Amino acid sequence: MLDIFPSLISRALSIPEPQVKATLDLLESGCTIPFISRYRKEATGSLDEVQIASIYDQYEKLGELQKRKVTILSTIEEQGKLTDALHQRIDNCWNATELEDIYLPYKPKRRTRAMVAREKGLEPLALYLLSQAGDLKQRPATSSDIEYELSQYVNPEKGVNNNEEALKGAQDIIAEMVAEDEQARNTVRRNFQFDAVITSKRVKSTKELSEAEETAAQKFRDYFDWNEPLKRCASHRLLAMRRGESEGVLRLSITGNEGLCIDRLCRQFVKSSRSVASPLVADAITDSFKRLLGPSIETEFMQSAKEKADQEAIHIFVRNLEQLLMSAPLGQKRVLALDPGFRTGCKLVILDREGNLLHHDVIYPHPPKSQFIDAMNKVEDLVRQYKIEAISIGNGTASRETEEFVKGLDLQGAQVFVVSEDGASIYSASKVARDEFPDEDVTVRGAVSIGRRLMDPLAELVKIDPNSIGVGQYQKDVDQKELKKSLDQTVESCVNKVGVNVNTASKHLLTYISGLGPLLAQNIVDYRAKNGAFNNRKDLMDVPRMGPKAFEQSAGFLRISGGDNPLDNSAVHPERYAIVEKMAADLGCHVKDLIGPEGKALREKIDLKRYVTALGDGSGVGLPTLEDIMKELDKPGRDPRQQLEEFSFSNEVKTLEDVQIGMVLPGIVTNITNFGAFVDIGVHTQGLVHVSELADKYVKDPNTVVSLHQHVKVRVKDVDLRRGRLSLSMKNLNN
Repeated sequence: MLDIFPSLISRALSIPEPQVKATLDLLESGCTIPFISRYRKEATGSLDEVQIASIYDQYEKLGELQKRKVTILSTIEEQGKLTDALHQRIDNCWNATELEDIYLPYKPKRRTRAMVAREKGLEPLALYLLSQAGDLKQRPATSSDIEYELSQYVNPEKGVNNNEEALKGAQDIIAEMVAEDEQARNTVRRNFQFDAVITSKRVKSTKELSEAEETAAQKFRDYFDWNEPLKRCASHRLLAMRRGESEGVLRLSITGNEGLCIDRLCRQFVKSSRSVASPLVADAITDSFKRLLGPSIETEFMQSAKEKADQEAIHIFVRNLEQLLMSAPLGQKRVLALDPGFRTGCKLVILDREGNLLHHDVIYPHPPKSQFIDAMNKVEDLVRQYKIEAISIGNGTASRETEEFVKGLDLQGAQVFVVSEDGASIYSASKVARDEFPDEDVTVRGAVSIGRRLMDPLAELVKIDPNSIGVGQYQKDVDQKELKKSLDQTVESCVNKVGVNVNTASKHLLTYISGLGPLLAQNIVDYRAKNGAFNNRKDLMDVPRMGPKAFEQSAGFLRISGGDNPLDNSAVHPERYAIVEKMAADLGCHVKDLIGPEGKALREKIDLKRYVTALGDGSGVGLPTLEDIMKELDKPGRDPRQQLEEFSFSNEVKTLEDVQIGMVLPGIVTNITNFGAFVDIGVHTQGLVHVSELADKYVKDPNTVVSLHQHVKVRVKDVDLRRGRLSLSMKNLNN
C-alpha cells in the first residue's frame, strides 16, 4: 500500500483519513470486512460494512491503477521517450482517464494513416501547416507559401506523387495529433457530458427476418427507433438496448453536438483566420473528429455508461439478494414439502427438524390423473404419522391448485406456506445436491430444497449460485466479475450477520463464515463427524489448519448451543470474555447470571465506563464494543431476521383471465428493480407496480417503500391477456 492511498480514498469517500488508514491496516493484516465492522469499531470509528467495503473497493482500484502506471512507464521508457517531467506527471496522476490521455501518444497501435504519412517524411509539413505561418516572422501563410512548401515534399520514391498527396498525408498527421491532444479530448468530453444523445435503431426490417426471428425481435420493439439524452437514460433501458444489440436486433450510438465540438476544436488549433493554411487545418480537425476523436470519445462514454448501468443493476441485485437471504425463517420444525406439478404429480418429502430427509413419495391430486382421494389420504396420514408442524409448497406450476388442495385437508394444525422455487432446479442438479443425496433423483432433491427454504432460507440458498436465484435486473448482461464479487460479499455479510451453529451448519454455510473458506469449513465438518459436537469455542483450535488468525476472524460468528460456556452461544468474541467475567466478578455473580431477561437487573448495575481501556495499541476496549456486549447479554445468539407470517392469495383469482381491472388483491413482492416492483398475486403472472404507483408520494428508490417477500395489497390497473402482462398499483392501499 502506497502512503498516498489513505489520503486519496479519504477524499473520494469523504471518510476521515485516520479511519481509512486504520481500516486499510486491518484489511492488509488479513481481517475480513464482517470482522472489522463487528469487532474493531474502536479502530475504525465504527465504520459499517458498506463503508469498509467501499474503502476496500477504492483500495483495489488504486492498486490496479498503480500496476497500470508501471506498465505505461515501462512502455514509454522502452521507446526512449520518458523524460523526468513525464515520469513525474504519471507518478502524480491518479485519474484513470487522464492517465490514458497522457499515455495515448506513446501507446503502441495498429498501423494508421498518420504512421504511413510520417514514414513518407510528411511530419514537418504537418507541423508547418499547423503553425499556419508563412515564414519565421510568423506572418500568415499565403497560397504561394503553401504551394511552395507542399512541392518540397513531393517524392515519388516515398509514395508522394504530387502536392495533393503531400497535403492529404500532412492532414492525416494533424488529425491524429488533434485526436491525441489532452485538451482536445477534454473539450469533446465536456460536450458529451452535457449534450450526448444515445440512439437505438433497428438493424433489420420485418421483411428481412423469419417469423421466429421477428417474434424474438419484438422484445425490443420499444427501442426500434429511440433516442434520449444519455444523462437521462435509466440503467435498465441502457442494458435492455445493449442486450438488443448483442442479439443483433439493435444498433446503438452515442453522439455529441458535432458542430459545436468542431467549432471549439478549431478555436484551439486554428490560430489565424488570415492564413491560407487555416482552412486546411480546419479540414483536418473535422476529419479528426469524425474519424478518430468522436468515435474514441463515443466508445469511452458507451463504456462508462455501461459501467454505471452495471453498478446500478448490481446494487439492485445485491439489495434484493440480501433481503432474500435475510427472509424470515420458520425455524426447526417437522416439515412436509411439496414440489407441485400436474402431469408428473406433486413430489412430496418429509423432513425432520434438522432438515434430514425421512420419506418421499408422489401424489396426483390434479388432472390428468386426478387421484384426489388417494392424495388426500396419503397427505393426512403423513401429517399424523410424522407429527408435521408446517407444510411448504413451491410457487411454480400448479402451486395455487396444490395450496387449495392442501388447505382443504385435515392438517392437525400444521401451517401452510408457499415458498419461492427460484434456483431449486439449479440446486437439484448440482454437485452439492448429488453429494447430499447420491441415491435420490432431482425431483426429490428439489422438494427437499423447497422444504429447507421454509425452515432456514439462508442456510439453503447459500448452496445455490446467487446469479441463479432470479432476483436481479439484467444480471446476465452486467460485468460478471464485479457481479460475483458483490454477491459473494453480500452472502458473506448475511451469513455472519446471522451467525451459525457450528455443530449443525453445513459445509456450504460454514464456507462463508469470516476467516474460514472451503478448506476449513470441510475440516470443521470432518472433525465434527469424527469427534462429535464441539463443547466450546476453544475446541475449534483443534481443527486441522485452524490457526490463530482464522480463529480470531471466525470465532465470534460460530455459535455453540448448550456448551461449556454460555457466552459461546452469543456474538461476544472470545477475546472479550475476560471483560464479561470481570463484570460478573465485580457484581459477585456468575457470567450466566448476566445473560437473558433474568440478568437484566444485574446488568443495569454495570457502569460501562469502568471497563473502557486504553485504545492506543489497538487492543483496548471502548464504549462501542462494550455496548455490543451488553446487547448480546440481553439477547444472546439473537436472530436479526423477522418472524415468518402466513399468507394466502385471494380465492377470487386463480388465472390471469380471472383478474379484473379495479380488483384489490393480496400479493407478495418477488423482485425489485429501479423502475418498480414485481408482485405475485397467485395467477402465474408477475404483475408490475411501476415506481410511480408504489405510493401516494414521489418515490425515487423502490426499496424505500417495499422489500422482497413483503405482503402487500395491490389494485389492478390493467390486464393484457395477449401479451400476458399485468399492471398494478399500491397507491392508497398500504398506509
